[in-house]
Amino acid sequence: MERKWWTLIAVCVAIFMLLLDITVVNVALPSIQRSLHSSFQDLQWVVDAYSLTLAAFLLTGGALADLLGRRLLFTIGLVVFTASSAVCGLSSTPLMLNLARGAQGVGGALMFATSLALIAHAFHGRERGTAFGVFGAVTGIAVAVGPLIGGVITSAVGWEWIFFVNVPIGIAAVALTLVRVQESRDPHAGGVDWIGLVTFSGALFLLVFALVRGNDSGWGSTGIVAMLAGAGVLLVSFFIAELRQERPMLDLSLFRRPAFAGASAVAFTLSASAFAIFLYLTLYIQQILDYSPLQAGLRFLPTTLLMFAVAPFAGRLSTRVPIRLLLGVGLLFVGAGLFAMTAVTATSSWTALIPGFVLQGIGVGLVNPALASAAIGVVPHNRSGMASGANSTFRQVGIATGIAALGAIFQHDISSGLTLHHSYRVAFVDALDTIFTISAAVAFVGALLAFALVRSKDFVASYAPAAEPPEPPPSVGEPQRVPVG
Repeated sequence: MERKWWTLIAVCVAIFMLLLDITVVNVALPSIQRSLHSSFQDLQWVVDAYSLTLAAFLLTGGALADLLGRRLLFTIGLVVFTASSAVCGLSSTPLMLNLARGAQGVGGALMFATSLALIAHAFHGRERGTAFGVFGAVTGIAVAVGPLIGGVITSAVGWEWIFFVNVPIGIAAVALTLVRVQESRDPHAGGVDWIGLVTFSGALFLLVFALVRGNDSGWGSTGIVAMLAGAGVLLVSFFIAELRQERPMLDLSLFRRPAFAGASAVAFTLSASAFAIFLYLTLYIQQILDYSPLQAGLRFLPTTLLMFAVAPFAGRLSTRVPIRLLLGVGLLFVGAGLFAMTAVTATSSWTALIPGFVLQGIGVGLVNPALASAAIGVVPHNRSGMASGANSTFRQVGIATGIAALGAIFQHDISSGLTLHHSYRVAFVDALDTIFTISAAVAFVGALLAFALVRSKDFVASYAPAAEPPEPPPSVGEPQRVPVG
């Protein structure tokens, strides 16, 4: 077999493992809570620690790979991810698990940041399109089967094995990468934006930590106010630093194109709604409805299978209709699905979730392929790496902040409900309905931003979807754009 196909196999195996760890963990959370005597905040950090470090190091990982070598950074990412997976499985305290999950996110960021570059270097012409198609299919399968695999492993042998299973797979992927994958780097690569890394990751950590701890410490307490203020200061510092850097971690000039800003908003709102709510749905199905991890994984299949089934259709459709229609309509489906779940009551069975699961699955399936096209389709080819990395970063930031913010509201509502002498089940479902409504509103806002910002004229010619009626010719001095759909 030619070296390029080995490269594709190595990358797909690593990314399948990486993405599987995002969804597979959710189903195991109630088992982790019982085993490690975890608090509600500990469970939030199991997901957020991974998402935060993945978001913080993604863009820096790409810059380091261009400078030092993509195969080298990909291999380092695999080693870090594999070793930290073993530590996750061996964890005896929530703190140990969450620190290891943070390390997993660092390894995942290095793998994610280099995966497409390795494929692009190995394949050319039509074969590159085929390779990217295989890569896309693998990512879809990972998301679709994650809850089911997590349920099977957790029910059969214990939650520790959702992490231990990564160890032999990771070792095999490292060996394959070292033997079969060719090294590549950017001869014109500059230095790493360390100021951007520190300010961005610091701002994210302080924001999420404040959201997670706000209910217990008091939202007006000195510590929480200081953390929120610190997050704001670091975020402003990040923007100032990026504007002044010659080679910034995130080129803010990309946001001058409304379509890029719209794609980023869609990535954030999709994750902060559909994917952030997954944690609380898992707790409801297992803790309130008393289903096992495997039974819970099976009940998520209406969403995950529809996501996988609709995505290829949406991918073909993205070349025929304006991208903003797929993004906007998809998020409307997501919002409608989340709002439909507010019908759940304290006496409902899991079937009350089915209409919402179906609508969400269709919506996410419509958005994902169109979002991938939009993220890189509105920038020049030489900026596609940063654009793709930025979009992935907004996805992870959406998950991390969405889980933390929804968790703060959820925990507050449960406490208020119990104060009013409701049963825990009633208080839990009432709180769940509140965050369903908020998540739906976030998705609807994302839909509006998609319709308003993802303009067809911002797409470069090679990514142009269906044509719309031509716009008036540009005025003198304005760069010519291709009128597309």
